Amino acid sequence: MTAKLGILISGRGSNMQSIVAAAGDAYEVVVVASDRPAAPGLAWALEHGIPTFALAPKDVGKQAYEAALDAALRAAGAEYLALAGYMRLLSDEFVAKWRDRIVNIHPSLLPKYKGLDTHARAIAAGDAVAGCSVHVVTEELDAGAVLAQAEVPILPDDTKDALAARVLAEEHRLYPRVLAKWLNR
Repeated sequence: MTAKLGILISGRGSNMQSIVAAAGDAYEVVVVASDRPAAPGLAWALEHGIPTFALAPKDVGKQAYEAALDAALRAAGAEYLALAGYMRLLSDEFVAKWRDRIVNIHPSLLPKYKGLDTHARAIAAGDAVAGCSVHVVTEELDAGAVLAQAEVPILPDDTKDALAARVLAEEHRLYPRVLAKWLNR
């Protein structure tokens, strides 16, 4: 039986696109959802025949937004969720409803640099490497079990943007592969 996957995005959804491209027999993407109705990734999903859901939390409040999101994911048949550039913190209640069925890609080698500005923080700390981590989502920010990581060297003249571009390329390789393995465990 093929796993049914919902993907949550906030922007253009480049990780979402790599997940969709790699689906094959490993999983089926049944919906792409966003907290930003104008997110460019939604248009891409629709162009590729994937149903979408979008609602701005500021229009209805966080609790109503998450209730509508949960209903839309379940109506689409999603069994698992992948956060792919989704920039909103999910409530403990929402995470509990999907416990052990949500994964995320984070642009650092967790447990280092949880939260935002990971690339600038790694450069400022003088780290030799940065990277990305695929992890299970829990109620605690970026604290769930790490499923896999990919390292990227930090070059002497790196800027946060240059490092971010190299890490993103690794995310596109790592996330779909780990997701397929995790969904078919």
